[in-house]
Amino acid sequence: VPPLDLRSLVGSDDEEQDIIPENLPSPTDKYKLKYEQYKTEMKEGYKQYSQRNAEKTKSDNIHQQSPRKKIDKQVIYEEASEDDLTTLDRKALLQNGYVDSPCHAQNSARKSDAETVAAEKKKQTVTEQMMIDHLSRAVISDPEQNLNIEKQGNAHILPDLKRPPLRLRKRTLHETKNGRDACRDLIGFFFTNDQSLTIYEYRQFGKNRTNVLPFIPKNIYSHQCGRRKGKQYQLGDFYIGATLTFLSSHHPSLPRSIKENILLRLRITNIDQMALESIKTASMAHEEDIIMQEANDRLVFKAIQDALKEKLQKRGVRILTGLGKYFQQLDKEGCGLLNKADFKQALKVFHLEVSEKDFESSWIILITNGNGKDKVDYGEFKRAIIGEMNEYRKSFVRKAFMKLDFNKTGFVPIINIRKCYCAKKHPQVISGHSTEEEIKSSFLETLKDAGGKSDEVSYGEFEDYYEGLSLGIVDDEDFVNILRTPWGI
Repeated sequence: VPPLDLRSLVGSDDEEQDIIPENLPSPTDKYKLKYEQYKTEMKEGYKQYSQRNAEKTKSDNIHQQSPRKKIDKQVIYEEASEDDLTTLDRKALLQNGYVDSPCHAQNSARKSDAETVAAEKKKQTVTEQMMIDHLSRAVISDPEQNLNIEKQGNAHILPDLKRPPLRLRKRTLHETKNGRDACRDLIGFFFTNDQSLTIYEYRQFGKNRTNVLPFIPKNIYSHQCGRRKGKQYQLGDFYIGATLTFLSSHHPSLPRSIKENILLRLRITNIDQMALESIKTASMAHEEDIIMQEANDRLVFKAIQDALKEKLQKRGVRILTGLGKYFQQLDKEGCGLLNKADFKQALKVFHLEVSEKDFESSWIILITNGNGKDKVDYGEFKRAIIGEMNEYRKSFVRKAFMKLDFNKTGFVPIINIRKCYCAKKHPQVISGHSTEEEIKSSFLETLKDAGGKSDEVSYGEFEDYYEGLSLGIVDDEDFVNILRTPWGI
């Protein structure tokens, strides 16, 4: 094809007419028909675009006119009436549509099997590394290792390794300032003979390269807060959902982002039930008084959560993410702690009615369990009065975020979320009531509102968003569909 001279395409109308050949053949009926179809499609497309644009403008105008209360120059919170849902509430609830669009059972089962195999392989790798580390230390530190080799063959097997230790899967809680810490893959081991524990971190680089390093060295540790503060960890302290606490100052090798906090909190997300059952004995000591106190504490929080349940059912995303931003704004020192007056003010701003009696009861429990004299961690406060997802649901939230956070920074740019989010299987898209772009834009708008920055979202903000959706969904599998379908996990 000869090169075009672009200058020949620029000029007056006369010049343009001169370059058109006079002997062009007339178009065939086939091309005339195609042209008419193209013209009709363009007109129809423009008509639909104009209608959607008009509806969006109308919606934006209504949204802008809704009453608001300004708390700070940077953050504005929408004050909805008790009965009406806001625009953001309605857009967030669009995600519930995926409940009616379950993933293909065969694909889900195949993914689940692959994940189980990968988890077992990971567990085996970490266990082998832990055994190597502790057996090697035993040999190196033994002053009589050059004596009878055969005799030492049995002696150097550590007593706590004669039977498999209790394996725990853990994660750092998302209140850490660095979102990356929340997604660390930690596996812990508890040794019943001396009541010691150790925790390892598993890292994967690419598809084949892995690294396993000690995160918390093997030692005997005690609770650092709560009813059991100062008491040594025992077998009964390990169950799914339990939180283990360690003093950051006692572990100089921890990442700097974690050492900024006084306490390191680790949540148990999975446990080796077979190992747990095999090492449970009838003589296992239980501190009945503490167990009763903890049960009463849970009843106090349950009463508050039940009272707020109806209010949060359809407004969970806006209220939960709004609370997170509001607490950060009040926390001028950046320590993650607030006083009683701050929490009362927050409840009032978000129309969360808690009786004075219930509030005082919960405050006494939180102060007793916490580390501050007159202040409480606002993540703990939020979980106490609102509740939280179970670990099964959280595992899928983490899978979705880790799929987006391929650089393992703990933050995901909005542009990456837009690329990965798929709305093709949303019922409103399938039925033709909405386009993929409309569903995607609604999701991104509500997620941006949850974030502290307009161009990226942290793990904590991502989890808060889905925590808010979780409040209105009873069945675990329905909630999992909301994550599986758009994220392909």
